[in-house]
Amino acid sequence: GGIITAITVPDRNGHPANVVLGFPTLEGYETDSAHANIYFGALIGRYANRLANGTFPLDGQTIHTTVNNPPNTLHGGLNGFDKKIWHVRQLSGLPHAVGAELTLTSPDGEEGFPGTLHTTVDYILDDSNRLSIRYRANTDRPTVVNLTNHSYFNLAGEGAGSIENHTLQINADSFTPVDYAAIPTGQIASVSNTPLDFRTPHRIGDHLRSNHPQMLIGRGYDHNWIVNGYDGKTQRLAATVTDPVSGRTLSIFTTQPGIQIYTSNSLDGTYAGPSGHAYRQTDAIALETQHYPDSPNHPAFPTTTLRPGEQFDHTTSFQFGVAGTSTTP
Repeated sequence: GGIITAITVPDRNGHPANVVLGFPTLEGYETDSAHANIYFGALIGRYANRLANGTFPLDGQTIHTTVNNPPNTLHGGLNGFDKKIWHVRQLSGLPHAVGAELTLTSPDGEEGFPGTLHTTVDYILDDSNRLSIRYRANTDRPTVVNLTNHSYFNLAGEGAGSIENHTLQINADSFTPVDYAAIPTGQIASVSNTPLDFRTPHRIGDHLRSNHPQMLIGRGYDHNWIVNGYDGKTQRLAATVTDPVSGRTLSIFTTQPGIQIYTSNSLDGTYAGPSGHAYRQTDAIALETQHYPDSPNHPAFPTTTLRPGEQFDHTTSFQFGVAGTSTTP
């Protein structure tokens, strides 16, 4: 699954801690995660997020994909990229950085998606405490592609409890509201006067228990924000998270049009991490940069269609630091 199992980051006093959730053993990733739709740290494809009713139109045909989150297809189906063995090689010659290249070929028709898809993902860690993920893909037949990483972050440390006291700021004036199946309605809505307004930084927990219909549908935050300034090429600041206790900060920059932010609403104490602590709701925040959910069924959304001769090419950077220091893409 190209899984990120740990990211160790110092706090304001120089004390290191792992800031992502995960399983303590390989067996957890092989068994528990495979059946529970948790996706700790995994690469997600072919299509991140949901496809309504497992269908979408493409060049006059109706494509049917595997329904694994009834009535929808979620994160690529039953056997998505999170469950694949990727080929890995070390990247050499990077200036002030180290990295790994992961490659995967998904055959035509896998999980119902047309076209043989060749995917390359680069993980690069540089001297400025920035972890960059570059996603590239090409196809031999028209298809749809939406790729992301599904790491769960807790800047106080893995197993440290709720992230409700973390401060969050999102560079987004609007979001895509969802129906009761968590599928976008097609509307582009302003965040103004909603619990989804993070244009100025505030506690994640401030409105987490709001009775706003969007919060009740997701049992918390599980929404796609439209990152301001999308042009498909420029990395823009999407969100910044700060833990006031440790001082750790995380700023996310991306070329993608959206960011799905998820407050781990489905964690219910079934699984424990390397710390030995059980994971519960709000114990982490996922920051999934991606195209909008269900885009193939909404022509007004930025397209996720990929054709032969084209290349899907997007980069997301996770910039780590401590409060009081600057962050740059």
